[in-house]
Amino acid sequence: MSYASTPSRPGPRDKRLHEMLRVDHAGEYGAVQIYRGQRAIFDRARGREDIAAVLKEMEKGEAAHLKTFDRLLAERSVRPTLLAPIWNAAGFALGAATALMGEKAAMAATAAVEDVIEKHYAAQAAELEAAEPALAETVARFREDELGHKATAEAHGAKEAPAFTLMRAVISAGCRVAIGLSEKI
Repeated sequence: MSYASTPSRPGPRDKRLHEMLRVDHAGEYGAVQIYRGQRAIFDRARGREDIAAVLKEMEKGEAAHLKTFDRLLAERSVRPTLLAPIWNAAGFALGAATALMGEKAAMAATAAVEDVIEKHYAAQAAELEAAEPALAETVARFREDELGHKATAEAHGAKEAPAFTLMRAVISAGCRVAIGLSEKI
């Protein structure tokens, strides 16, 4: 058997790119689930049509991001995180639980998640700029969308939620743990 016929192992740069794509895919998947959990509550609540419409619009943005990462994973032969079933349940549960606490709590969850993700995307875009400029531009564009979601959440009273500071700290910590785990697993 010749060495030429043996598939090469991904190098460190490829490995890092795989981690980035895997975690971004997981994050967008989790974001869609959070919005679905929130909408499961608000879509059925009388008088909550306005907030349900806002959430639906933000969910559409996350679904478009997810579709892009679905394509990138397939094109680059990157496996998704093995933790997807956990992010599915956890995201939906976070969305539903915060929606049950009220509109401001749901918006606080959105603001907390988007704050972590936009910083994550900013760091990735900078890291990718030289080696993967097209991907860096995609990530930077998605970061802008996440900043828009955060601004929307804040405009809808995120910072007025009961125990906002505690909610933000807990949700942000959870996001950072999910990012670390999803890169590797």
